Amino acid sequence: QVQLVGSGGGLVQAGGSLRLSCAASGRTLSSYNMGWFRQAPGKEREFVAAISWIRGTYYADSVKDRFTISRNDAKNTIYLQMYTLKPEDTAVYYCAAGPSGRVLFTQSGYDYWGQGTQVTVSS
Repeated sequence: QVQLVGSGGGLVQAGGSLRLSCAASGRTLSSYNMGWFRQAPGKEREFVAAISWIRGTYYADSVKDRFTISRNDAKNTIYLQMYTLKPEDTAVYYCAAGPSGRVLFTQSGYDYWGQGTQVTVSS
């Protein structure tokens, strides 16, 4: 079992930055794909970014060039650095872990989920 705890969300003005963290316990993350998803009120949960176990990175078009995903396997933690935030980035952000070899862009690729952290971007 893997337990994930997300943190770092908050309220920020448009154009600002935030860094989300997701700390894992229970197992080492080094052999897992890791991802971030988000869910805005009244909308489906959507893919944001992923980093594979061999450190390939992937982004949704809506966040490409503004968000950066990274991982520190020694700390069993992944990060999502968010720049130039927009009001449409407002959502609950979830981190997730899944076995290598699964698709990175869909929720079905992940077995373990964090509790979610709220990001609110004011205009």
